[in-house]
Amino acid sequence: MSAHQITLEQALARLQDLPALPLVVTELLASFDDPEVELGELAAKVSNDQALAAKTLRLANSSFYGLQSRVRTISQAIAVLGFDSVRSLVVGAGVIGGFQEGRAQGFDFDGFWRHAIATALCARALARHARCNPELSFVAGLLHDLGRLVLVTRFPEHYAEVLAQRSLRDCGLLEAERAVLGIDHAQVGRALAQHWRIPEMICRTIANHHHPLQQDYGDLPAVVHVANVISHGLDLAGDEDELVPALVQGAWDSLHLTPPALRAVFAQTEAQFEDTCQILASRP
Repeated sequence: MSAHQITLEQALARLQDLPALPLVVTELLASFDDPEVELGELAAKVSNDQALAAKTLRLANSSFYGLQSRVRTISQAIAVLGFDSVRSLVVGAGVIGGFQEGRAQGFDFDGFWRHAIATALCARALARHARCNPELSFVAGLLHDLGRLVLVTRFPEHYAEVLAQRSLRDCGLLEAERAVLGIDHAQVGRALAQHWRIPEMICRTIANHHHPLQQDYGDLPAVVHVANVISHGLDLAGDEDELVPALVQGAWDSLHLTPPALRAVFAQTEAQFEDTCQILASRP
């Protein structure tokens, strides 16, 4: 038994120390479950958070959206891009801005966010084939590894041992976490998502992103599972110890991806990747 074992209860106790999400981000996450959301009110709240508004407008004006004229306000961005797209951009900027650098030796903070953004973009591209909400898929993809951030920022010495074990044994991160800590980032991520009152479907996706259940097939957890595997395979994060996680065949089959559709997913993910990283993961 490892000297660094921790219980889920110990991890939960440390959640209280985490930075709270900006209020508007919490409200936007909750709004995925609210069909009668008040757009004008939320646009005003986003506009009042200068850092969030600035990143959102930079993304709205990036080459990916190819707008004919420059968007200058959040209300304009919602009018041109649609509320769903703007909401996912604001949530992305808010979550990434809420975490400071990890302190565990060997943890690549920038690489972590590059992988999260690659998974988010890939999930959004895949969602269209699974008839899932593309923007909900983007947010779920971005948040899928949240548990790693809890572990690396709240248990840095423990997590340094996880990373050392991964390199020593040449195994996957989940396996190293369970061997060293006795718990894994999928369990801890679900606990954080519930603590933040994130919609249950995203909580389930975070919990099951490595091992989707049969009830997840053709739904958001299967989309993010496949997106996670693809983004590891594309190695957009530039991780020297990259190991592609196992693909659950049932989840893959449930998306009914043809070879041309898969090529389009690869192309869309790679085309949007650098712009999105530069804006979402940039330091203020």
